[in-house]
Amino acid sequence: MLGIIQNMVSDDKDRNLIRAGDMIREAAAQGAKAVALPEMFNCPYDSKAFPLFAESYPAGETIRMLSEAAAANKIYVFGGSIPEKEDDHIYNTCFVFGPDGSLLARHRKIHLFDVDITGKLRFKESDTLGAGNEITVVNTSLGKIGVGICYDIRFPELARLMTLQGAVLMVVPAAFNMVSGPAHWELSIRMRAVDNQFYVAGIAPARNEAASYVAYGHSMAADPWGQVIGALEEKEGLLTVEIDSQKAEQVRREFPLLKHRRLDIYDVRG
Repeated sequence: MLGIIQNMVSDDKDRNLIRAGDMIREAAAQGAKAVALPEMFNCPYDSKAFPLFAESYPAGETIRMLSEAAAANKIYVFGGSIPEKEDDHIYNTCFVFGPDGSLLARHRKIHLFDVDITGKLRFKESDTLGAGNEITVVNTSLGKIGVGICYDIRFPELARLMTLQGAVLMVVPAAFNMVSGPAHWELSIRMRAVDNQFYVAGIAPARNEAASYVAYGHSMAADPWGQVIGALEEKEGLLTVEIDSQKAEQVRREFPLLKHRRLDIYDVRG
């Protein structure tokens, strides 16, 4: 079982961490073997905030909290994302910890969100953040889990490479906004699930109307057939969904999409 945490993010880091920790414990109490948090769950999604809230591994307080929560609850923790500082660069990073609190993976957002939608939205992550260069797939007791962050979900090549590495689930901490969210959020999650015949979980922050960047919310998960198996609305909440690796195998066996690829004509190389 995967716990999907949709917490309300404020400009108070301590408050954000306390609430996230409480919700991790609640998910574990409900039987979750892994939990996932939203993109930038410890700070406002704002280019001005990223340098102020940035932390370095392993000393950062958010990083320590995630490790300790994983160990205390004996679960996998996919730490949404936080601003991570290394040398002179800041990255949008998801830290993944195992049930013993050890670091299993660190995914840095590969595709930076640089958009300018006339009259509606302008945001340029590359003004503040550096891009990651590695595909992340983590071995867990639920099966292999790929990690993408928000804009990463829009690139089908990335999800396909995760599938080819054996992923049965793609976890996507994200903060779609009030322009892209209603138009593309559910569609993107279901598209990637159908394309790759695996589970996709999109984990968003709760909607904060007072924020400079208003997130859409609506965390949800789709199964390997593309059906929505659980969803929240815009308010803070916790969602648990079952992840069945055998279902992914069954869908791929009965509808052998991956086997029908024409690799003599095209290829996505790992």
